[in-house]
Amino acid sequence: MKSKRKLIIILISITLFLLLILLFPTWTPKINGENSIALLDSIEINGTELEVMIRGVDRNNPIIIFVHGGPGCSEIPYVRKYQDLLEEHFTIVHYDQRGSGKSYQFFEDYSTISTDQHVEDLLALTDYVKNEFPNEKVLLIGHSFGTYIGMKAANKAPEKYAAYIGIGQVSNYINSEVDSLNYTVNQAQQAGNRKDVNELMLLEDSIKKGEAHTPRDMVRKYGGAARLINDNMDYYIGFLTNPEYNLVDVIRYIKGISATQDLLLSEEKENDITTIVSSLDIPFYFVMGKYDYMTSTNAAKAYYDNVNAPIKDFIVFENSSHYPQFEEKIVFKDWLLKTWKSLEEY
Repeated sequence: MKSKRKLIIILISITLFLLLILLFPTWTPKINGENSIALLDSIEINGTELEVMIRGVDRNNPIIIFVHGGPGCSEIPYVRKYQDLLEEHFTIVHYDQRGSGKSYQFFEDYSTISTDQHVEDLLALTDYVKNEFPNEKVLLIGHSFGTYIGMKAANKAPEKYAAYIGIGQVSNYINSEVDSLNYTVNQAQQAGNRKDVNELMLLEDSIKKGEAHTPRDMVRKYGGAARLINDNMDYYIGFLTNPEYNLVDVIRYIKGISATQDLLLSEEKENDITTIVSSLDIPFYFVMGKYDYMTSTNAAKAYYDNVNAPIKDFIVFENSSHYPQFEEKIVFKDWLLKTWKSLEEY
């Protein structure tokens, strides 16, 4: 009897422990300061709930809204360690896009999701943020696939933003993928990996026709994704140890990618951003890593050259791949502060 009772207690304890891991309340750590903000909350935007993380030393500072990439790859689980320096100068807004991460709703239909819907969500979120904070100056920053959404939003409602920054800017899909393939093949040849070369060359015709992309595990293997950070490990550690996500949120993250990523990538392929946005009425900046072959730096430069704007600049971080804002976070912080100062004088 005692043995049976002990077993029941153990099973109950294990069950409670697992439930705690799955469902523990999530938060973002406090920032010291009388006027600081550290908020993780769900807000209603255009008929759905979007998870928003807002952090900064002084809520009177200018606002940055970050648009994450993927599609579906929220940066909330791990981004704090890379934005700590920026939090001293800006109020930083991250949000999980519709159907992504903590914004994924288990019983919501995402079969008709589109970048136009993401743009409308972003514009509504911008209005919400402007109403909540005294400094209405908003800098819009997109990363990777988020730059597709960011460019469209900046083009549709330039009056909402002081400037647009595209980090790992998407451009012509085929040109970017061909450049990625050529780089990866060249690196595999230099490394003497004949198997990788053969595997990649089998994809050449499909990539040139826009029917396939350079395998991301190969791009990553040869330094075209990240060089100074381990972005995959950032996610694993963030999911397991950071308080912004619990295990239910991890499930949401995985299901969100499954539900939305292919649809949105297909839209990007079929609707070339270089033919959609050819001018902006606000200053814009493309910030690229020299070794970025997730979204080709060479293809982004070709796009940049054909976009008209009152002010524009193309910045290359010499030691980075697809994450210059993280890989060289001090250099990025210095560049951003200098750029923001010039915008205030503009």
